[in-house]
Amino acid sequence: MKSKKRIAIIGTVGIPARYGGFETLAEQLVTRLSHEFSFTVFCSKKAYPKSEREKDNGSVKKVYLPLAANGLQSILYDVVSVIWALFISDVLLVLGVSGAFILPVIKLISRKKIILHIDGLEWKRAKWNGLARKYLKASEAVGVKFADVIIADNEEIRNHLRNSYQCEGVLIEYGGDHVITGEISRPLSTVEDGYAFSVCRIEPENNIEMILQAFSTMPSRQLVLVGNWFNSQYSKSLYEKYTQYPNLRLTPPIYDIKALNELRQNCYMYIHGHSAGGTNPSLVEAMCLELPVLAYSVNYNIYSTQNKALYFSSASELVSVYQSVSEGRRAEIALDMKRVADERYKWSIIIAKYRDEFCI
Repeated sequence: MKSKKRIAIIGTVGIPARYGGFETLAEQLVTRLSHEFSFTVFCSKKAYPKSEREKDNGSVKKVYLPLAANGLQSILYDVVSVIWALFISDVLLVLGVSGAFILPVIKLISRKKIILHIDGLEWKRAKWNGLARKYLKASEAVGVKFADVIIADNEEIRNHLRNSYQCEGVLIEYGGDHVITGEISRPLSTVEDGYAFSVCRIEPENNIEMILQAFSTMPSRQLVLVGNWFNSQYSKSLYEKYTQYPNLRLTPPIYDIKALNELRQNCYMYIHGHSAGGTNPSLVEAMCLELPVLAYSVNYNIYSTQNKALYFSSASELVSVYQSVSEGRRAEIALDMKRVADERYKWSIIIAKYRDEFCI
């Protein structure tokens, strides 16, 4: 009997997935392809206490490292994972560029296939200081040069690869239909026009303050914004500034999909403020749930929604668009979002593309 090809998944916090597109991708890969491939997923001990660590099964092994998967430690976390994976895997799927500086050394000593997902141009994110941005940009360049396959999750990222590195990346987006449970709970808001909803990390590039500022001027319109409000000084300061407004419900992270869907599926409008990062998983999930989307106007979001959503570029424009949209237009946008999601964002489509890359 032919042995299964061994795939290492590097760069995620780990599985089972909580927040994070890479974690959900890793979980979907091992769930849907473990009958065909043998997987090793590198996980952070810091995110999974011993009581929460799942036992390995025949086709899925987890390696827990005593390092954080995010922030400065992510560099060492990824490097250690890559070196470890060389001895136990045939294909390395590296998610993110934090540890990509090790790839030239790896290619000198090994011919194993390296697939690099460059994520969403991390070096452009406002949360990083100048030195971190320079490192991430240089690491991206090294990764693109030395990896065997480069994955981009958005056509704008592919354009960046072409223009910056003369590299034709492989376009593989995200799935979102795992959030469809078939259950819709009763609405949670008693406001006549419903409530707007958003879920995201509380970071500057997600335009959180722009969204909060807009809704603070609309006292009759509720906003429910789920995020990590106590994770940084930035998020804490926003929470303290805007929690006083009775129409703003600043809610801590919700990890249970059914509980999150109670809020998502009953909202009047989904607000997406991301200004960086390619195809965003939370936007894809909203589209799969047939939510009308009002998104920040950048090429990433316009591409992801096929220019069929509503868009804003300032707090005043958000207010204007939100208050003027008709019920008919809102319903039309919701249907358009679902059609796009059905064509592009089903996990069966996404996983088949990764399978092809593993097999080549």
